Amino acid sequence: MVVAFIVCVLASLALTPLVKKFAIAIGAVDKPNYRKVHQRIMPRMGGLAIFISFLIGMLVLRPVAPYDLPLMNPAIIIGSFIIILTGVFDDRFELSAKVKLAGQIAAALVVVVYGDVRLDFFNLPFGGSIEFNSFLSIPLTIIWIVAITNAINLIDGLDGLAAGVSTIALFTISFMAFLKGDVYVMSIALIVAASTIGFLKYNFHPAKIFMGDTGALFLGFIISVVSLLGFKNITVVSLIIPIIVLGVPISDTIFAIIRRKLNKQPISAPDKSHLHHCLLRTGYTHKQTVLIIYMIAMMFGLAAIIFSMATIWGAIIMMAVITLAIELFVESVGLISNDYKPLLNFVRSGTKKNM
Repeated sequence: MVVAFIVCVLASLALTPLVKKFAIAIGAVDKPNYRKVHQRIMPRMGGLAIFISFLIGMLVLRPVAPYDLPLMNPAIIIGSFIIILTGVFDDRFELSAKVKLAGQIAAALVVVVYGDVRLDFFNLPFGGSIEFNSFLSIPLTIIWIVAITNAINLIDGLDGLAAGVSTIALFTISFMAFLKGDVYVMSIALIVAASTIGFLKYNFHPAKIFMGDTGALFLGFIISVVSLLGFKNITVVSLIIPIIVLGVPISDTIFAIIRRKLNKQPISAPDKSHLHHCLLRTGYTHKQTVLIIYMIAMMFGLAAIIFSMATIWGAIIMMAVITLAIELFVESVGLISNDYKPLLNFVRSGTKKNM
């Protein structure tokens, strides 16, 4: 495993400059506009280096894996190829939202139908579980995969942001899989994390290349799949754990939907009020904003690990604390709007009364 990890890092370091030249040669570049933070034309499609490094890592690891460990799961590999092709074409030709969604659904269908990656049941807080038949499990799993894929894509707005947050989530997933003795999930998560670390050398601020939709869609896809594989058998409320692990992209996506609904805008309408935009407006530099979000992602990861080991009541209390902390943070940075501060206003009014 250590050898595969090192090989993936080195492969990504070697491949990213080549992918950069390839992206420039075919015109897969990102031009500045009113929504973008960067001020110059940048090559994208860097996710191709992550994906190729991931494949190399799988090939390196396969000969030493146990005979019953299907690391080269055909469905996951085929689904990954579909998502990569979707991202590559989008980075070059800027596909419509409908075409990109069709590619994501196709990739999800492959792993759900042929890879048997499904959300079959949902564990309940006080014992028991809700089981889903195939008519429910298939669409629910597809929705989960597509939602997480797009959540990672939405936070890809600053140099190194999506790559770093994804790496933190992957390390969290691999560590929890290690605690469970799940070598399969641990191996895939670590290989993708290693491939992303190598790419981060060129993607961290000031970036020399963007991962583009090629990288964001692939990372979102693979994280959504391994999180389902790794957590569906945990006895505490199973689906909450990957939601906590992916707290940054999921919460940013949810509040973006709320914000657009309140402003009577389409859900898909772009804006400059995502988490990283809000932090930049408060005066943090580009690098500081990314590092702050990294720290938030790490706190979510730690919370997920603790949550998985907690008792039922401990888990409920932790969820209440996390929800309260998220609400306070959202209000303080203006993630919904600068006027939305119900909890902060309540605290302030209570403080004034006591004075």
